[in-house]
Amino acid sequence: MLKIRDEGIILEKTNLEFENRAVFNPACIEVNGVTHMFYRALNENDVSSIGYCQLIDNKVVKRLNKPILSPEYGYEKMGVEDPRITFLEGIYYLLYTAYNGKNALISYATSKDLVHFIKHGPVSPKISYDEAEDIFRDSGIRERYSMFEMFYKETRGKDILLFEKDASLFPQKIGGKFALLHRILPGIQLIRFNDFSELNVGGGCPPIETKDGWLIVYHAVEDTPLGKIYHATAALLDLKNPLKVLGRLKEPLFSPKASWEKKGVVDNVVFPTGAVVKDRKLYIYYGAADTLIAAKSLYLKDLLKELQSN
Repeated sequence: MLKIRDEGIILEKTNLEFENRAVFNPACIEVNGVTHMFYRALNENDVSSIGYCQLIDNKVVKRLNKPILSPEYGYEKMGVEDPRITFLEGIYYLLYTAYNGKNALISYATSKDLVHFIKHGPVSPKISYDEAEDIFRDSGIRERYSMFEMFYKETRGKDILLFEKDASLFPQKIGGKFALLHRILPGIQLIRFNDFSELNVGGGCPPIETKDGWLIVYHAVEDTPLGKIYHATAALLDLKNPLKVLGRLKEPLFSPKASWEKKGVVDNVVFPTGAVVKDRKLYIYYGAADTLIAAKSLYLKDLLKELQSN
């Protein structure tokens, strides 16, 4: 049995206009003892931006009173959402979901100092579900994808583009190429590419390199008679070939239990998006009920041992 410590609530909404409804789903990266957190901030108009704060020992020591990234273009007019951050070859890559009220596309921005970011626009393919269906069929992907195609067409219109979210970049190239986990429901996919300019195509936290493999922490959804429950779970991938799964947890890493995980903007949600390894511990930062940000921790070696036994 894994011993998981509840680190409690890390960040809550404020009265500031850009984050007066909720803060959740953070990206985290540690630099020189400071955890830099980029989080999804939701206003009363249901438009998301990305806020920023700094943590030391899970205590907020600095917090901006305005977004670090805001919707600027038509493809993201209803929100820049759910960021993930990775440092690779001297550059910080901040990947996020750009939402225009109908379509969700993976976009990214880059920085050299975690302060000034340059947006590079969407990298998702702007293809319809009818076009994607042919690709899925040729690739032998499970028929479950058709269920989500029908759902999105019925709720958002037949002309909706392929809904793609939750992208996270590996912190080093694999076989000389960028490697990216992303989510086209209901699964998590991995792609490799030479340069972002050629990228045409949910993951959780960005992969963490360990001696035993790539550790990924992500969410899993359980359908129940009372509604959906979002759990956190984990898997271990081969270092040289991340398509090879070395181990997966048989039971959730953690699930909604606290009142602020069970009740909120969206009930029964723990949604891990940021992770930091410090002093042999893995700190997992997550959105709780799409309302606030909390954290859990456990010893990294214990999780790796558990994954290797499965």
